[in-house]
Amino acid sequence: MSQGPRSGLAAVSSALLAMSRHLEVRDVLKTIVASARELLDAQYAALGVPDDHGGFAQFVVDGVSDEQWRAIGPLPRQHGILAAMLREAKVERLADVRKDPRFEGWPGAHPDLADFLGLPIKDGEEVIGALFLANKRCPKPEGSCGFTEEDEELLAILAQHAAIALTNARLYERSRELTIAEERSRLAHELHDAVSQKLFSLRLTAQAAVALVDRDPARAKGELHQVAALAAEAADELRAAVVELRPAALDEDGLVATLRTQTQVLDRAHSARVTFTSSGFRALPAAQEEAMLRVAQEALHNALRHSGAEHVEVSVGRRGCGAVLRVTDDGSGFDPGAVRRAGRHLGLVSMRDRASGVGGTLTVESAPGKGTTIEMEVPGG
Repeated sequence: MSQGPRSGLAAVSSALLAMSRHLEVRDVLKTIVASARELLDAQYAALGVPDDHGGFAQFVVDGVSDEQWRAIGPLPRQHGILAAMLREAKVERLADVRKDPRFEGWPGAHPDLADFLGLPIKDGEEVIGALFLANKRCPKPEGSCGFTEEDEELLAILAQHAAIALTNARLYERSRELTIAEERSRLAHELHDAVSQKLFSLRLTAQAAVALVDRDPARAKGELHQVAALAAEAADELRAAVVELRPAALDEDGLVATLRTQTQVLDRAHSARVTFTSSGFRALPAAQEEAMLRVAQEALHNALRHSGAEHVEVSVGRRGCGAVLRVTDDGSGFDPGAVRRAGRHLGLVSMRDRASGVGGTLTVESAPGKGTTIEMEVPGG
């Protein structure tokens, strides 16, 4: 803020406004980190949200490329300076983080950090995150810290508002999850009642037909017609329920936004890096978008649970008048020639059925030790 309060306040105002525009937790975290780095003119910034197991549930960086981030490897554990910030809930301003006695090193691909400013993000007395910056872009004598007391005060203001924005985003996501869960519970209850009644009537009618088949074939035939009609009604009830149970996020946000959100959630939850890209994708008929979402979810589940992959990439794009979905991982792979075994184990039969059900095709490329690519193409509508 050495250039005067007007420029400093304008920068803080811009940062706070940017944070307030987002409701998704991941977007809020990214905005906080980018705003902090820009505000204090640092080379690197990061924000970690701790889990309950000595690691981080979420960890967002700014100033590091995607390639660098993948090379660094798994999310850091709570150790060294990070652990001290979370445990003691106080500001850390260091001339050289590498010379601090609590420093415990970092992976080989990690960028070289020197001067360091970090502080906890608190909601009341609870530490809900750690925000830190490194390598202040300014002239500084050898062995001195470029971050000043003014920087510390500025970052503290940002952290207070970051706590509010992060708490609000979490409440929003939780309320949305509860709304979806309540709606699905209601539909499941209605489905159970409606279909149970139909099946009960169907069973009674079938029993009547059995009783009549020898002594009154004509009446038995009529009862069997009734069985067919009741079965058709039950199928209609199920079909209507499936339509209503279509993912709410897909209806509201479309396939691209829904996949982006889900991959971000999986990226936070797993040690593997999960990324998403889209290019030229156009909205598809609802049935096709839902089928692509379900195939993506199944393929992601396989890659994250069974393949041991370090990186899983999801992409959607335009192909002719239709679209293509690709889920690629660098995991252990398998032999696609063992169709029966692999199909049953990895849900390939289900994915192929979903693709063909909307006029699409599914292809699988894999080999032991070579990773797997699942591709689904649909013609559009």
